[in-house]
Amino acid sequence: MEIRSDNIQVRCEKIPAQVVPRTRLQVWFIRVCSSILLWTCLVQLVAIGQLWHSHLFTGLTNRISGVTRPPLYGEVAVQSPPPLIPARIYKSNGFLRVSCNGGLNQMRAAICDMVTVARLLNLTLVVPELDKKSFWADPSNFEDIFDVRHFINSLRDEVRIVKRLPKKYIRKYGHEDFRMSPISWSNEKYYLEQILPLFDKYKLVHFNRTDSRLANNGISLDLQRLRCRINFQGLKFTPEIETLGYKLVHLLQQKGPYVALHLRYEMDMLAFSGCTHGCTEEEAEELKRLRYAYPWWREKDIVSEERRQQGLCPLTPEEAALILRAFGFDNKTQIYIASGEIYGGEKRLSALRAAFPWIVKKETLLDPVELQQFQNHSSQMAALDFLVSIASNTFIPTYDGNMAKVVEGHRRYLGFRKSILLDRRKLVPLLDLHQNGTLTWNEFEVAVRQAHEKRMGQPSHRTVVPDKPKEEDYFYANPEECLCEETSCDDLQGPRNSSKLS
Repeated sequence: MEIRSDNIQVRCEKIPAQVVPRTRLQVWFIRVCSSILLWTCLVQLVAIGQLWHSHLFTGLTNRISGVTRPPLYGEVAVQSPPPLIPARIYKSNGFLRVSCNGGLNQMRAAICDMVTVARLLNLTLVVPELDKKSFWADPSNFEDIFDVRHFINSLRDEVRIVKRLPKKYIRKYGHEDFRMSPISWSNEKYYLEQILPLFDKYKLVHFNRTDSRLANNGISLDLQRLRCRINFQGLKFTPEIETLGYKLVHLLQQKGPYVALHLRYEMDMLAFSGCTHGCTEEEAEELKRLRYAYPWWREKDIVSEERRQQGLCPLTPEEAALILRAFGFDNKTQIYIASGEIYGGEKRLSALRAAFPWIVKKETLLDPVELQQFQNHSSQMAALDFLVSIASNTFIPTYDGNMAKVVEGHRRYLGFRKSILLDRRKLVPLLDLHQNGTLTWNEFEVAVRQAHEKRMGQPSHRTVVPDKPKEEDYFYANPEECLCEETSCDDLQGPRNSSKLS
């Protein structure tokens, strides 16, 4: 068939039947390609939104989080996070890889120290690896406990942090790490003169132990305040941990004020410290076998009673009950046990529960299903206790371990919240004198309170003991450089910083 119009000739022929399927195939092909293109664009937009902290996404996240979690006690209204801060531009001297050791709070302090070291030496830090081989055998990675994106972005104006090493530094590609443990309690001079040259030679250095590798004192003010910024702002728990932690706080606050009792009467602590006061002979033998089974617990032959008299043992649940009563807490006081499984179980808690019936734990406040994802992850469970402890009306640790110290420092930073820091060296003789009838209850009560008048978390200067860092106050328990506005903290105990202890 031909159509003629204005000298233009068009010839139309009948379309063969076999062409129709091919045309349909082309249509479907175009649709598939279009879908792929649209999805690719959408993914790119989301990625850009995450990179730039889009106000749309962050605003939505904040509104959702405001619904799903109640605020901490005394917490101000949550505001949208600021836009992504500009990165600090510097020539990196190499990569620092760190393997943290210990429990959650020991690793937390170590992470702060390692970021600070990376800043001092102009290094690129790889997201820290967490301890998986210690007593707790927790398989958690950094991103299972902390918000890794927030960690990287909130500190990018100080340190470049990457999630993983470049391929050329990975072992399967033939690279061997230079591994070492920095000397404990070291100052800036040590890192600048002895550690920095190693990066010139190896470009990648792996610190395989990180506990207490930076001095408490003698560090420049800027770096001390950076340690605080990392601790109080850079290390944020994952949304899953924060949501459940805030729920615990809300459930407790609904019933009124509460005491967070860090009852460090767990199997690992008793075995490590060699403290068996109040244990049966069978229990003491079990703890001794456990101590010998772990080679990194160096001290083996321990005389329990000598250690107790030196104030180096955690209080027993029975002793804790007496001390709480001496401080004036009555049987209507709501007490949250911030710890793992108590050695001896509920039977060992009977005296404490008889004196304080309103004792609760995360396991009793929450549905088992809510805790299921955290089971067998001791650091994640400890993170829940951490959130409840810093929000409590009063915090009382029965042993001055890492959690006790880090929570104490955090509560100071939040406004010198009341923390009763037990002097066990004074308490043990008082407990023994009262229990053998030498001290009446009134005499015991007065003596306990007098011994702790200045141990309530008030503003104070850190005790410095030259050349004996283990005997001086821990930086993270009292980061005084971060608790005052001026470069000098001489007015730390002034009226404007007074602590309200009620």
